[in-house]
Amino acid sequence: MKTVFDKSAECEIHITRSFKAPRERVWQMYSQAEHLKHWWGPEGWTLPVCDLDFRVDGLWFYCMAGPDNTTSCGKATYLEIDAPRRLVYTDEFADADGMVVDGFPAAHITVEFSEDDDQTTVRSLIRYDTREQRDAIVEMDAEAGIDQTLNRLEAYLESTA
Repeated sequence: MKTVFDKSAECEIHITRSFKAPRERVWQMYSQAEHLKHWWGPEGWTLPVCDLDFRVDGLWFYCMAGPDNTTSCGKATYLEIDAPRRLVYTDEFADADGMVVDGFPAAHITVEFSEDDDQTTVRSLIRYDTREQRDAIVEMDAEAGIDQTLNRLEAYLESTA
């Protein structure tokens, strides 16, 4: 399936992607560390650190490792969990010790899961405080990274069907 990106809103990125899997199964991919470890991150990246406390006010600390020994870490705080329909969290860049890195914008992310027949559509809204923050993330090639990550999710869903 194809990932659809919409950046027409001032400070937002809207992302839509459908998967040939039931909603409950796709929800598990987002809510369980044992699944996230297999697909989170762009092609060629792994997720050696995935500490997940999946509850409201819980934290998800993760570090991705790239093919050229690059690392990229993030720290998410869950604000709302409505299983298996909706997930809301903030996501910030972090260092390897889990400390938030200054100079990078925080993202406020809402993910909605809807099921229709044999497929689940995932709609993500990523919101920043300003258009400049959103554009800075886009310039970091975020769309390619997100698309590759969702391609990996699709492949993982197929391999574990």
